Order: sequence, then C-alpha cells, then structure tokens
Amino acid sequence: MVHELTRVISECGGNITESRMAVLGTEFAMLLLVCGNWHSLAKLEAELARLAASGTFNVQLKRTEPRPARADMLPYSIDVVSLDQSGIVSGLSGFFASRGIDIAEVSTRSYPAAHTGAPMFSVQMIVNVPSRIPVAHLREEFMDYCDSLNLDAIIEPVKS
Repeated sequence: MVHELTRVISECGGNITESRMAVLGTEFAMLLLVCGNWHSLAKLEAELARLAASGTFNVQLKRTEPRPARADMLPYSIDVVSLDQSGIVSGLSGFFASRGIDIAEVSTRSYPAAHTGAPMFSVQMIVNVPSRIPVAHLREEFMDYCDSLNLDAIIEPVKS
C-alpha cells in the first residue's frame, strides 16, 4: 500500500513533506501532508478518488497548510512507560492542557514485559512549552505527577 500510494503521489507531481504511517490492529493507516502546484494536487485528488472507488483504499482528503513554527514555544520530548492501566493518555494530556502546553504529537503502544509478560504501556509525546513557563518548575511538577501514578517518565528538549 505504501508503494502504491506514494507512486500515485509522485506520478501526479506531488511531494510528501510529512507523514505518519502505522499498523493499528489489523489496519494500516497513513497520514500524509502532500504539497504541489494546483494542477498536481487536482490530479492527485482525482487519482485518490479513483483508488477509493476501487475499494483498495479508504481515502479522506483535506486541503491544509503546513503549521508555522512558533518562536514563543520550546519543543520537549516526553517518554512514559508503566504497567498498562486505563487513563494514562487522558491524565497526561490533562496535565499539559491545564498548563497551556500544546501537544503536537502522541504515539502509544501496549506490549508484554520482557521476562514477566506483564502488560506494559508506553507513550511518546512532543509538547510545545510556552517560553513563559519555567522549565525547571514544569519538570518538577511533571515528575511528581508521574511518581504519584507510578509512571516512569523522561522530559527533555527535542534535539534538532
């Protein structure tokens, strides 16, 4: 599927500028940001509609723009691992939202622990911290929050 879709994008004159691709359950999902001139994008929309009509792909299109960089935000990477329990993502997102911190990306997965087989859960996030927030204080609050829920966590600046 990756080859089929990327071939169509390339043949129509489009260029993939950002993408996320993953197997979720028994499905394969792709989220793509494609750029090109108006003719290339119109041709691509027609080709994707044809692929969708054939039943090969479920396609949803939306015209958008790349998100502009924000100079007043500092990107941080969050890694959390714990025994699987309900509400982890909700709690983490609530922690950041209550402080006005923008969540840019979230990726999660469940897996069995290496030797015991215990159900584990991991979360990777990219958050954009407003430059007005003291990072040392945020880090302390975040680690206290994670400790209270028995979450093993790391917060560090995103390395370019």
